[in-house]
Amino acid sequence: MTVHTLSVLLLGAQDATRAALQVPGLQLSEAADAGRAGLHDAVLWCAETPDALRALAARPDLTQAAFDSALVVLAGEADDELEAELLGRGVEAVLLAAHRAALPRTLRHAVLRKRLERAARTAYATDLATGLPHQAQLLEHMTQLLALREREPAPMVLLVLRIEGFGAAAARLGGEAGNVLRRKVAVRLRSALRASDVVAAIGPDAFGVLLGRLESRSDGERVAGKLVRTLQQPVTVAGQPCAVTASVGLALYPDHGKDANTLLQRASAQAGSVATLGAEGFAVRTDRSGSTAANDEPV
Repeated sequence: MTVHTLSVLLLGAQDATRAALQVPGLQLSEAADAGRAGLHDAVLWCAETPDALRALAARPDLTQAAFDSALVVLAGEADDELEAELLGRGVEAVLLAAHRAALPRTLRHAVLRKRLERAARTAYATDLATGLPHQAQLLEHMTQLLALREREPAPMVLLVLRIEGFGAAAARLGGEAGNVLRRKVAVRLRSALRASDVVAAIGPDAFGVLLGRLESRSDGERVAGKLVRTLQQPVTVAGQPCAVTASVGLALYPDHGKDANTLLQRASAQAGSVATLGAEGFAVRTDRSGSTAANDEPV
């Protein structure tokens, strides 16, 4: 049977632990912290004294490391309370140092569980019509990013775009035309953004755009304007141009909220409120005609 090589990041490992991991199929690296956990299949965090285990449970970067990779903790002694806390924060397994010979097997099982978990989450959290993540996945991603912002403060922006025109396309060209138009609007939005930005389908007529890295606080306004202009040209569906209207709401972290739900509620309310049209340069409706955009392939 073929053994696939797994990349394992070791944190705080002792010689006995390194020796236990000298088996085919494991590629070991060591670091002082978990900052690069996402580059590895698994992370083995060694905390072989009671104080080290307590300190690990208190680390603010533990949750992010467990999100980025399959995280296994090697503990010196059993501590049911701390182990429950670690598992609650996303750790895949806690193994006692007395059983370190089982580490290769434990790491492989942890990686498998992490992969299955990600596959299930992706299937659950994907909008089938557009292939984009939906609201639950957007909120989860925001929550993870906000946890990092607590340690490394930096602004970020959530935009909500409410789109009108899908129903009109369906009425004029047939029911599937509305779905095609929605997919093409999703392509337009995705192509206008950086790879690091997140676009999600958060409703039948709404999209969320998370700008996680900003050069300046005004970047949100600039990107909102760019997205509105992107949607100004009609989308071709079944050879027919279909115009859409868009309103955009904006929520800036930390000014407008410090948790994912608050930011989403703020941006959604602004996008859907006629009273905010034009306010702060957002929630501005646009309805334009023009030539077909370059990324609109015939249907």
